Amino acid sequence: MSSRRRIAVVTGSRADYGLLRGILARLEAADDVALSVIACGMHLAPRFGETWRAIEADGFSIAAKIDLALGDDRAETIARGTGIGVTGFADALPKLAPDILVVLGDRFEVLAAAVAATLLNIPIAHIHGGEITAGAFDDAIRHAITKMACLHFVAAEPYRRRVIQMGEQPDFVFNVGAPGLDMADTAPTLTRTELFAKLGIAGPERFLLVTLHPTTAQPQTDAANVGALLGALAGIEDRSFIFTGVNADPGYRAIDDAIRAFVAACPGRAHLFTSLGSERYWAALRLADAVIGNSSSGILEAPAVGVPSINIGDRQKGRLRAASIIDCPADSLLILESLRRIFEGRFQPDPAVVPPYGRGGASEAIAGTLRKIAIERAFPKHFHDLADVPAPPEPTV
Repeated sequence: MSSRRRIAVVTGSRADYGLLRGILARLEAADDVALSVIACGMHLAPRFGETWRAIEADGFSIAAKIDLALGDDRAETIARGTGIGVTGFADALPKLAPDILVVLGDRFEVLAAAVAATLLNIPIAHIHGGEITAGAFDDAIRHAITKMACLHFVAAEPYRRRVIQMGEQPDFVFNVGAPGLDMADTAPTLTRTELFAKLGIAGPERFLLVTLHPTTAQPQTDAANVGALLGALAGIEDRSFIFTGVNADPGYRAIDDAIRAFVAACPGRAHLFTSLGSERYWAALRLADAVIGNSSSGILEAPAVGVPSINIGDRQKGRLRAASIIDCPADSLLILESLRRIFEGRFQPDPAVVPPYGRGGASEAIAGTLRKIAIERAFPKHFHDLADVPAPPEPTV
């Protein structure tokens, strides 16, 4: 039997791969680890850029590809795809026989992996648990994965407390910060001219970085969100707009269609990229005047490099906030006024205030723990005794 620990890592999209990349690099370089990368979901879809190719371009071999058959954006397709994913992981995981399966976040493809691993009696390590995003159905998925996982790597102390509150053993809940922030110091630094040359675009060099995803718990708000965002951008004439692609949640096509129509109507200034890749994204993030939309990147990564964010709607409601974030409802005039505050220097958060998700180092901490922890102490898992929690008061009749 090999003395190397077999660790499998699941990635379902360009977004989570960017967060996992530093962890993968450290595990791949470790002599005591046999790493397996499993690509699924959006990575395999031509509409989303077949981003599994970026994983291989970074030097990682893909041990298994699991297609969830995401042919459209209907809720029933996503639900059916999750079931297809469980079947795919049930086929792949026994062949890879990992000692630990690593998953990140709260997407449906990650839920499929966790369900299969639980039924196959494979220990699960979960990254980014304990968080709240009240505008999406992600909360239910994220917390369900927490209950299936035995190792937890959270991004902030309030999230650690929430995971323990859910009955998880405190000894196996690690506050490491957000792994995505590790790229802040390692991604190449470019000038705006160099970035635009790499992207093959022209136009005003001052720009906004824009990403908008469906608000899955409140799908009725998607039309208002995209309408307000694009209405505000239409009022700006001296900036370029760099859009990154919509993710594969239910309802994504209406948002994607609206963005594509806007880009087509603004040739030379508006540009849509299915995926920028981690290095180009971080270069763009550093150089942008602001990040705007409802992506978690505006909440986690943008504050780490001192770039202000405008967060639209409720998709990220409940996450810890840095002082550099402006929350806006779906109102074009309010969004436009927030942008002007940023452009004119009227919005200047204190750069000395440490963002709530730390300033990097999570990838090293996660990889080191995965390599060295005595997994038999954590698995089979035992729930934390909450007997010391006071009983709730009797209801008033």
